[in-house]
Amino acid sequence: MIGERVTMEERNVEAKGAARTADGLNAPGAGAVIRCAWAGSDPLYQEYHDREWGVPVHDDRALFEFLTLEGAQAGLSWITILRKREAYRAAFAGFDPEVVARFDENDVAKLLGNPGIVRNRLKVESTITNARAFLKVQEEFGSFATYQWDFVDGRQVRNAWSSIRDVPASTPQSDALSRDLKRRGFRFVGTTICYAHMQAVGMVNDHTVDCFRWRELREEES
Repeated sequence: MIGERVTMEERNVEAKGAARTADGLNAPGAGAVIRCAWAGSDPLYQEYHDREWGVPVHDDRALFEFLTLEGAQAGLSWITILRKREAYRAAFAGFDPEVVARFDENDVAKLLGNPGIVRNRLKVESTITNARAFLKVQEEFGSFATYQWDFVDGRQVRNAWSSIRDVPASTPQSDALSRDLKRRGFRFVGTTICYAHMQAVGMVNDHTVDCFRWRELREEES
């Protein structure tokens, strides 16, 4: 989310953070719970922030889902993709890479006519290409999770940012992951997309230190 996804509107949210918390808009329930500024006041965004973003994921199907959604998000806002998430799950067989890898031109045509997803041919075709590359990684490493988590030595990187402005758009680890994924035939896996993916699946904890999830995740991973 942080990096490519942070729009000017989301950056403006940070400046309004204190007022939002006081109003209870950036808090679940009545408590003045502080979230990362980008979570805003949209309930869907807040739920994603509270329950998923930064939680370590080791399930291959879930990793394929996040990788696909990150690619779909390129050039768009993340909330747009979140709102289309269920449609993506239905369109891409619950993100089962074995099924998606068998999609053909007829499937592509159906997907391009599906109003529930981003109807961009390059993005649709890249999902199928990536599914095939994903299966090859699984065959080589036993699981995609084993492969991917090796880029952070198998353990979550714990950062301590005071502001979303401090969070990088990419890191040497995301550079390395991007290069290797491209070498293996993956598409829509630039370093910024890869870092957003790493943040989402908990390879890094990039919640800001004032966010209630920053401490929770650190305790969960201790």
